[in-house]
Amino acid sequence: MDNNRILSALCYFSIFFAGFILPLIVYFVSTDQDVKRHAKRAFISHLLLIIPTIFGVIIFIATIAASPFSYEMNIMNESSGNGTFLVILWFVFVIVEVIISLVVFIWNIIQGIKVLRA
Repeated sequence: MDNNRILSALCYFSIFFAGFILPLIVYFVSTDQDVKRHAKRAFISHLLLIIPTIFGVIIFIATIAASPFSYEMNIMNESSGNGTFLVILWFVFVIVEVIISLVVFIWNIIQGIKVLRA
């Protein structure tokens, strides 16, 4: 098996063990253009998991800041219409992020296998 193909596939499979760091290192270290192309694609796909997480944290913090705290911790009470909206928004965002994560994981596995089979 060709070392360049293995390195390209590892860039995709690094979603399991090295995140976006391995594709970034491979992109700057490798001299082969095909390996650089795969490293760039893997890096971008790994970023698709990080960027929504940042937005999720911001929405979560806004949810906590907007909800009135009481001893019962009743976030969904009648007087907190804005808090209720943010809680629902956060739950929807979590569901969307899980779907995006699954799609990105599956896409990276498929691309890694394609590179190894080529």
